Amino acid sequence: MNKSLAIPPLLVFDLDGTLADTAADLVSTLNAILTQEGLAAVSFKDARAMVGAGAKALLQRGLKANDVVVEEERLDQLFADYLDHYEAHIADESVLYPGVTAALDRFEAAGWNFAVCTNKFEAPSRLLLTALGIADRFKAICGKDTFAVSKPEGDALLQTIAKAGGDPRRAIMVGDSKTDIDTAHNAKVPVVAVTFGYTDLPVETFEPDRIIGHFDALWDAVEEISAVFHVA
Repeated sequence: MNKSLAIPPLLVFDLDGTLADTAADLVSTLNAILTQEGLAAVSFKDARAMVGAGAKALLQRGLKANDVVVEEERLDQLFADYLDHYEAHIADESVLYPGVTAALDRFEAAGWNFAVCTNKFEAPSRLLLTALGIADRFKAICGKDTFAVSKPEGDALLQTIAKAGGDPRRAIMVGDSKTDIDTAHNAKVPVVAVTFGYTDLPVETFEPDRIIGHFDALWDAVEEISAVFHVA
């Protein structure tokens, strides 16, 4: 018997823009810091387009929108302020995307395990997932600071899979951005991309294995991938 078949299949999710729509709280925190610094707030429409590369990049983009560039030391101070404010308002407006809970229920009933691999720091990731009521559903919640590497390094995904007790040959990544798709490609793990997250370009540009526009479609996408890659 192939020992890998004794290990449950694993879905590894990105967090922001994949499991949860967090843009409103990320942008609110950005504007709180900009206002603190006497700078102009950024409109939600403009700021949402800045989301997706991590909180520090969002902060830099918000500063740039005000024609402000700061030294690295000052940026680190502002980033610390950002994290403090964000964690205090982690889920004021953030919500799970439609269909997430039902999808997890269906996959869990079929014997799948779950993990999170995000470039959000681990502590706020756990805090957010707890606030959204699903933290206990994941065998591992791994952030930018969990390992010595982070996405798009393939090892970030591979180490997440290992921490969750999974096997890369029985794992599928689900994400919303080039970073997620590149991570999966680098780890040689198949990937499903969602169309509703945070990305500068359409996700098909980055050649994921399957694309879905709602979590209701995840089951069929995973079945198709499993048939091709012999995951499940």
